[in-house]
Amino acid sequence: MYRKISGFLEEWKKGSHRKPLILQGARQVGKTYSVLEFGRTHYENVAYFNFETNPNLNKTFEENISPDYLIPILSHIAGTTIVREKTLIVFDEVQLCERALTSLKYFCESAPEYHIIALGSLLGVAVNRAQFSFPVGKVDIKTLYPMDMEEYLIAMGENDLADKIRECFENDTPMPAALHDAAMKLYRQYLVIGGMPECVSQFAETNDYILIRHTQDTILASYLNDMSKYNSTNEIKKTRLTYDNITVQLSKRNTRFQYKLIKKGGRASEFENAIEWLCLSGIVSQVYKAEQIKKPLENYRDIDAFKIYVSDLGLLCAKKDLAANDILYMVEELNDFKGGMVENYVNVQLTINGYKTYYWESERGAEVDFVIQRDGKIIPIEVKSADNTKAKSLKVYMDTYKPEYAIKLSAKNFGFEGNIKTVPLYAAFCV
Repeated sequence: MYRKISGFLEEWKKGSHRKPLILQGARQVGKTYSVLEFGRTHYENVAYFNFETNPNLNKTFEENISPDYLIPILSHIAGTTIVREKTLIVFDEVQLCERALTSLKYFCESAPEYHIIALGSLLGVAVNRAQFSFPVGKVDIKTLYPMDMEEYLIAMGENDLADKIRECFENDTPMPAALHDAAMKLYRQYLVIGGMPECVSQFAETNDYILIRHTQDTILASYLNDMSKYNSTNEIKKTRLTYDNITVQLSKRNTRFQYKLIKKGGRASEFENAIEWLCLSGIVSQVYKAEQIKKPLENYRDIDAFKIYVSDLGLLCAKKDLAANDILYMVEELNDFKGGMVENYVNVQLTINGYKTYYWESERGAEVDFVIQRDGKIIPIEVKSADNTKAKSLKVYMDTYKPEYAIKLSAKNFGFEGNIKTVPLYAAFCV
């Protein structure tokens, strides 16, 4: 399946200042597949090492981590000759071997002609929790996320539709009604399937929602397993409680995260480590309130006011045990959850595109779902789950801050009037 990361990897390979690359991301987002596929098509051979399935590898790095020492031994273990510039060396689950991570520094300094990509699914957790000697400044770092809506469309054979969506987004011209309806249907499908490559691949082959739900449940179980395996004993229960509660909080009218909803009398001091673990593992992300609309927004975030969104829509629906048809037809019983689910979807698309997202709230309670810095401008983004056109909060924001323009995502077709760029939900990947 096509992944946008392949373009980034090609640029990395050609780069004159290339360093060893660390590709991080949550479990099951397709790191290993993407890198091995890239290796097969762009190198003469691939030397692959997995520190999880082959724990004995660690011993190789215990004595000496200089490239001159390591390369002959790694060639022997891989059963293939590692050749400068022509072999891609892959260290998978690198967070399990501290010395392998440190060795990247020496490859950067004394053997840059070797092409190395290290993959880590819980790298943030490992680096933060252990005393890792992290090769700061000696590696390139990239995060891989689940597939976005555009990658999903391409996986479903809808390349032409994806191109048409981009064209209409750029020109603010409405999509033909039939294509708009088809794209909305695919968007609702994406809410059920999500962007985990295994789920997308299975659905493209089988169209079987029950099979996909089984796969999603398996991925959720592996996340719970990680919470037990890579977390301190007294934090495991809190981390699971927090993760279970996120989907509950997204059903509230006010989706701002509240500790007291995890358990009665819950406080930040009790659960902040659990939230940090979930964020570092790539399973969720925090979106902070911007207290002032000034650049850089990061300087004005309110550390006590935030929302939490999960990294994949399909897993969100599986966690809530929502029936596929209920989402495909957006039944009324989902009314309480629709807003939070669609906000979550938009946050996923914006995050994949590299935005740091914030939200805004006025003293009188007007709220804009997202505020981002786009092309050097601060742009507000309002999200509506249907084609409801009223956006009172957005008007309050625009009257207060006079942005160059605003974006409104809803079920409505493309358009631009009154300084508001209207974008259908299926086109969120274009922002």
